[in-house]
Amino acid sequence: MVGRVLPQLARRSVGPFLFLDHMGPADEGAIVVRPHPHLHLATVTYLVEGQILHRDSIGSHQLITPGAINWMVAGRGIAHSERAPVPQVVPRVHGLQLWVGLPRAHEDAEPSFQHAAADTLPTVEDRGAHVRVLAGAAFGATSPVATMSPLFYVDVRLAAGAEVAVPSGYAERAAYVLDGSVTADGVQVEPRHMAVFSRESSPVLRAERETRLVMLGGDPLDGPRYLWWNFVSSSRERIIAAAEDWRAGRYPKIPGDEIELTPAPAGPHFAKDPP
Repeated sequence: MVGRVLPQLARRSVGPFLFLDHMGPADEGAIVVRPHPHLHLATVTYLVEGQILHRDSIGSHQLITPGAINWMVAGRGIAHSERAPVPQVVPRVHGLQLWVGLPRAHEDAEPSFQHAAADTLPTVEDRGAHVRVLAGAAFGATSPVATMSPLFYVDVRLAAGAEVAVPSGYAERAAYVLDGSVTADGVQVEPRHMAVFSRESSPVLRAERETRLVMLGGDPLDGPRYLWWNFVSSSRERIIAAAEDWRAGRYPKIPGDEIELTPAPAGPHFAKDPP
């Protein structure tokens, strides 16, 4: 069970974040995300519960566990798979996967993968607010994960009645509630809802009850991006070429997961230029 938060008609992106999927919580079946390609983006996987085994075509083989951040730069092209670590076991899984668009100068970067264990990520605590800085800089702390543009991504746990300010200094910012409830400028934000804040505002979130949420944002990308299937790019021609490469088997294989492949859908078709 996956909820797609970004992109939506009402909001296509927040800073460089172009995509946000909320996975679970669910224990209805083992995760089987077969090998598939990416282009000109970074995937960011973060779990609250469960485990996912990540493999990719540059040889990464990483068990993703709660509290760790996993940042895969597709750059000029990468393939990866995400599976239950033990296929016959049905684990409970709950987490988020985001895509970050790459600046044009870095779209064709060499593919790479970073894993930052939970105990390497800085945390900040203040009067019932516990913040873990997953990527970028916020609350006076900086994540060890290397990024290619100014951004922040934090995991926040609030006790009932606790407050936390939304980081300032970024052009676009948002908060997404996983569990619980917060009020922001008198507006209540319930689970599976995202609040997006104006640049001029100085919002403070107050927990109505014990709450788990993430906050994210950054500076917008340097120009519009096309999104099709698993590809993001400033060039529609690069997406068309990537789709042809995947269908023709020209993407590198994933060591240990070479047999099954996710077929590309029909297309790509672009009805209009991106907003």
